Amino acid sequence: MPYEFSNIIAEELNIPRKSVKATIKLLDDGATIPFISRYRKEATGALDEVAVHLIQQRCDYHMALAKRKETILDTIEGLGKLTPELKKRIDDTYDSAVLEDIYLPFKPRRRTRAQIALEKGLEPLAKMIMAQNLDSVKSAAQRFVTKEVPDVQDAVDGAKDIIAEWMSESEKARSIVRAKYIRNASISSKVIPGKEEEGHNYETYFDFNSPLRLTTSHRLLAILRGENEGILKVNVSIDDDEMVDRLTRLFGKNGASAEVAKIIKSTVKDAYRRLIRPSIESEVMASAKSKADDAAIAMFADNARQLLLASPLGHRRVMGIDPGFRTGCKVVCLDEQGNLMFHDVIYPNAPQNDFHGAAFKICSLVDRFGIEAIALGNGTASRETEKFLGSLRFPRKVQIFTVNESGASIYSASKIARDEFPDEDVTVRGAVSIGRRLIDPLAELVKIDPKSIGVGQYQHDVDQTKLKDALTYTVESCVNSVGINVNTASKELLSYVSGIGPALASYIVNYRAEHGDFKSREELLDVPRMGEKAFQQCAGFLRIPGAPNILDNTAVHPERYDLINKIATDNGTTVESFVRNPKSMHNLDLTEYFSKEVGLPTLTDIILELEKPGRDPRSPLEENIAFDDSVRDIRDLQPGMVLQGVVNNITQFGCFVDIGLHENGLIHISQMSDRFVSSPADIVSVNQRLTVKVLDVDYARGRIALTLKGIPQN
Repeated sequence: MPYEFSNIIAEELNIPRKSVKATIKLLDDGATIPFISRYRKEATGALDEVAVHLIQQRCDYHMALAKRKETILDTIEGLGKLTPELKKRIDDTYDSAVLEDIYLPFKPRRRTRAQIALEKGLEPLAKMIMAQNLDSVKSAAQRFVTKEVPDVQDAVDGAKDIIAEWMSESEKARSIVRAKYIRNASISSKVIPGKEEEGHNYETYFDFNSPLRLTTSHRLLAILRGENEGILKVNVSIDDDEMVDRLTRLFGKNGASAEVAKIIKSTVKDAYRRLIRPSIESEVMASAKSKADDAAIAMFADNARQLLLASPLGHRRVMGIDPGFRTGCKVVCLDEQGNLMFHDVIYPNAPQNDFHGAAFKICSLVDRFGIEAIALGNGTASRETEKFLGSLRFPRKVQIFTVNESGASIYSASKIARDEFPDEDVTVRGAVSIGRRLIDPLAELVKIDPKSIGVGQYQHDVDQTKLKDALTYTVESCVNSVGINVNTASKELLSYVSGIGPALASYIVNYRAEHGDFKSREELLDVPRMGEKAFQQCAGFLRIPGAPNILDNTAVHPERYDLINKIATDNGTTVESFVRNPKSMHNLDLTEYFSKEVGLPTLTDIILELEKPGRDPRSPLEENIAFDDSVRDIRDLQPGMVLQGVVNNITQFGCFVDIGLHENGLIHISQMSDRFVSSPADIVSVNQRLTVKVLDVDYARGRIALTLKGIPQN
């Protein structure tokens, strides 16, 4: 049972044991992280979503470790070598590396040199040499000369192979080498001769050396990618001679004869170089890679969160435009819910330059379909198309927004898009995605693999299982923090709601199609497969605008409806009156409504929610940034120019800024502030607007260096 780990996890995370135990119980009972952090604050001591997620991760780790311990104990017991002392050591170990060190001598292995020597009967000789009290090793070895062991040297060599394996299985020896690698290992990389031109992107690492523990995540991942692509030769090393001397002192004994001491030292050298070092090096590099993955994934997830929670325009009629030159600009008209009403193609840019025809068509569509806003993709020909749109005199007020179109092509070719628009081609589907991203970025981006939404770095190099788990958690967190209109949400969006999942989401959509819009949350219980548990987990995150019960369009959970009605009745009013006059709730004495399940945290959340029922927590959408119209090409840039830009990606070494060109500019972390910056995310966020200065331009390689230093921000 996971409860047994509550004390350990509480100590690891410095969280009260009572809170950890309550959280683990809720998780074990099937509650989701959003539900626990939002609606079970009294039980957990008001732990936030991050803390609940950490408890879940540590619980999963300890469960997996416990399962591994069972396997190890069963294996050792099957060998007849499990002692009470050994069992206690295994039970008391919570470090997976130490656990594997304990298990190593008992681990089934392939047929090694030591195993062959054991089969030849050389173990007694190995024990005699290891005891280090022989006067003459050769004399002792003479007794082991057989048909399989033709001479004394073969006997000694076989014994040394056995001893080397014993040494490599020594917990203390492995611990010494591991500690040295962790503290002092250096990683170096050199370009493979003849690969200079092919690997020019890795030029920074053609002759690189750094302490492994100080090598940043992005550097390590870049080096390993260069190695995988056959560009770089990578080496991780410590002072081997020092380590051999240290291990020789560990295994050597005072008073041993010179002959025995020489054999011990040469065996230590063999054990270290052939067995211990490769094993520990692989382990330490795997650990370093894992930490680098975690850092890159955390940055990726944070960027994705900011993009998913980008400001929505809301339910208004939108024209989506996927810009282009030769193939034209794909135009779609969407209604308030994002449904496709019409699509066409215009050619306002080179080579056709059909400015007048395109202008007439756009203005006609705006008038015909009551278009209120235009979503323009930020890809090829975006600046040119934006200039064209800006020159038009629309028949009604129309706002123009540039939309990040990363991943639109992925969506357009996906099964989801084919199911939505079976009769349309990929170009139409892509333009629809661009338009819908303006209406509600979150609702549209959940249909795309998070790896394809245009943020992060090295997403194909990191642990894919970890990445998938982190991004799935991020999407679920965003969806549930915003709240979802159950009557307009797609199947994909509903599947991320707490307690629902893909199968139940399909049943909800099918029920809605057959019976019409939901009139109340309670009606959700009529959906096939919607049990009481699933309803409990999801109800608070689903909204029903215009429902007879105003609480159905809030984050207040149905389990608290009776309590709120009681508070209203006790105060001679109604819930609707509370909502119309939120200040009246500030004078309430809530202490008389406290219980074991409902305390100040829950009641405070309820009051705050009733003050803003149904309000979207995301920020209002801002107008398009005004890029410098004199800068249309990278060759228009000069050092010292001050420009407006928008952050579109954050990495560990800086952030990339859209300044209205095909090429993004880079603000290196060292150029973000005059003070020390540990992470770019401490200074900037995705979609943030900045005033930047051009530091340097590499026209040949299309690289633009920017700075924030000394530049006032609005």
